[in-house]
Amino acid sequence: MIETLISFALSTIALAISPGPDNIFVLTQSIVNGKKYGLATVFGLMTGCIIHTTLVAFGVSEVIKANPNLFFIIKLFGAAYLIYLAYKVFKSDAKIAFSTDNVQHKSTKELFKTGFWMNVLNPKVTIFFLAFFPQFLFSDTISTVYQFYVLGGIFILVSFVVFSTIAILAGSISDLIKKNEQIGVFLKWLQIVVFIGIAIFILIP
Repeated sequence: MIETLISFALSTIALAISPGPDNIFVLTQSIVNGKKYGLATVFGLMTGCIIHTTLVAFGVSEVIKANPNLFFIIKLFGAAYLIYLAYKVFKSDAKIAFSTDNVQHKSTKELFKTGFWMNVLNPKVTIFFLAFFPQFLFSDTISTVYQFYVLGGIFILVSFVVFSTIAILAGSISDLIKKNEQIGVFLKWLQIVVFIGIAIFILIP
């Protein structure tokens, strides 16, 4: 159980630090508007994750109760989707591109709302949660709904710490990225390894 949760937390750290629309958005808002504005965006994004966790928790839990074989199909779908994500990362440019041009100045309340709706209205987040979370269910006796919320809580906590660090250290991080192109290459391959590693974990009986 503990080993599974630690593996989940480490995987989440690797994915949270890898460049994506959310953390790049936090980075640019922090550079242009200041740390507290980046943090407001982070709070909005993490609040949106609660919605996705709830959808997956109750949806997949009902599937497990109704048809364990269908749950196995969901796990296979998860493996296939993670391999697909690894392929997309492999084909993408390793260079981390972000621009502070045309970044609008908004209030913290507006950025919280922006972060929240960016997350909630993105169907890819639900699909990712559906692919990622079921692989780390850690008990045969504890309610699956409870387990999904534990995983969701860990995901949100870890992502919050990583994203908040990005917001607070935005200036230093942007300078480091500009000076060292190898960071993008490292993070690209880190994502690929994590995605494929989890997919293999799913497929091995």
